[in-house]
Amino acid sequence: MLKSLSIANYALIQSLEMNPCRSLNMITGETGAGKSIMLGAVGLLLGNRADTKALFDESKKCIVEGEFDIQAYGLQHFFQNEDLDFDQSCIIRRDISPNGKSRAFINDSPVKLEVLKELGKSLMDIHSQHDSLQLGEGAYQLSLLDAYTNTKSELLAYKTAFGEYHQAKKAFEKLKAEAQELKKEADFNQFQLNELSSLSLQSGEQEELESSQEILENAEEIKSKIAEVLGYLQDDQFGAFNIMSQASISLQQLSKIAHKFDAYRERYQSALIELRDIAAGLEDEDGQVEVDFEKLEVTRDRLSKIYLLQQKHGLESVDDLILLEKSLAEKAFQIENLEDSLNQLEKDKETKLKELNRVGNLLSIKRKSGFKEFSTELGHLLHQLGMENASIDFTHEVIAPTSTGLDQIDLLFSANKGVKPQALRQVASGGEFSRLIFAIKYIMADKMALPTLIFDEIDTGVSGEVALQMVRMMQQIAKTHQVICISHLPQVAAKGEQHYFVFKDNSSARTVSKIKLLNTEDRILEIAKMIAGSNPSESAIASAKELLKTA
Repeated sequence: MLKSLSIANYALIQSLEMNPCRSLNMITGETGAGKSIMLGAVGLLLGNRADTKALFDESKKCIVEGEFDIQAYGLQHFFQNEDLDFDQSCIIRRDISPNGKSRAFINDSPVKLEVLKELGKSLMDIHSQHDSLQLGEGAYQLSLLDAYTNTKSELLAYKTAFGEYHQAKKAFEKLKAEAQELKKEADFNQFQLNELSSLSLQSGEQEELESSQEILENAEEIKSKIAEVLGYLQDDQFGAFNIMSQASISLQQLSKIAHKFDAYRERYQSALIELRDIAAGLEDEDGQVEVDFEKLEVTRDRLSKIYLLQQKHGLESVDDLILLEKSLAEKAFQIENLEDSLNQLEKDKETKLKELNRVGNLLSIKRKSGFKEFSTELGHLLHQLGMENASIDFTHEVIAPTSTGLDQIDLLFSANKGVKPQALRQVASGGEFSRLIFAIKYIMADKMALPTLIFDEIDTGVSGEVALQMVRMMQQIAKTHQVICISHLPQVAAKGEQHYFVFKDNSSARTVSKIKLLNTEDRILEIAKMIAGSNPSESAIASAKELLKTA
């Protein structure tokens, strides 16, 4: 329920506030005074796009704020999902800056317009005489029928099955597309796999081969240089070890003369040990180095094949080639097992489709069960609203599964005797269509979550007893729902619990739209003016009093 509404700096509204009651509120006023402007501002609270052209003063910010009592609407789950603070009183605010930037807030938390729109569906339903497009859409008609026949459990089961079928179908089609691509590449992939597999590549072998090749290519020179180094070290007459042995004796003698030279003798012995170790190592290396032209050729050939494959595939290491081989092997395995996987996925898809059709048929049965009752009830209401010859019917067609079911329906309507009912989207709007829309809203008020209903001149094209019957129905709706009605008929306006008057104030340099809550005397005068014009007669005033007595 809308507890309060404030609008600042919007269109012709400089500043406006209203606190509608929880039942039936009437809004009247002269044409162009700002009634529709108010609806535009309310639309901002429901997530409609903002336009800086709507600013009253283009140098200031526009602020529209509404406070709603939501304690009975079961919205805690929505607030939890959106990570918003829940309170029984919910404040929605829209700010529009002069630079065009628009911001939305729920309980002072910034939100996206999509979130505001989703919340707005549970707070208000605005319908005008021109708002007929949605009613002509099959999806909206289905939602009406679902609410009327209470298909909540059947629809939930269908949506669950539809989601599972959609996933199964998606998985099947994805693998099918992949299979087609794999089959196109299968022969080429197998050739590449055979080429890689034939080498039996091992991680780290490239570095070992390159090191081995370096030794084999220079074997003769390596052995020659090792022999040369060992000669310098081990020659009996002029070798380093012979000379160093003599030096060692001299250092020992120095050490005996003065302990100061002990450290030098020890360091020298360490160096001599290291040098002898180097010589032993070189002897081992010399034993391992062999001049083997056949082995060199084999090494070069394997490295050449590795380099060629790296260049071919744009890779830099044997490990990369091994990973490629593994990937190609997996693709080859997939090809071998593809048919089984596809058959399994297709079987799963068909099973899910069978279940989808089963629950879809249950949903259809429940929907079709409401055709006659809905048509009869709607026709009865239209008769009460002065359309004695109106007729309502449904067409139904079974279609391929969609997110809303297996049903395509059309609500057919005719206002005249002998005229075959037609789809709503083919029926021109006007007074008759306004009554049809109103009757549907009346039926659905207690079946759909519409806490606040706003009717914008829904009584256009009706008068007399029909208007009275329409407002009686509004009063009935207002027993359980907040209703705000913008009307131009005095007999309708008189039946509201509260009556707001929208008017133009031309007292300053610029016209401003204002609103005021009428007291009893003001209300009598306003209704009298609606009956007889700006200067109502005594009889018009008497008629206004009579209308208010019977409200």
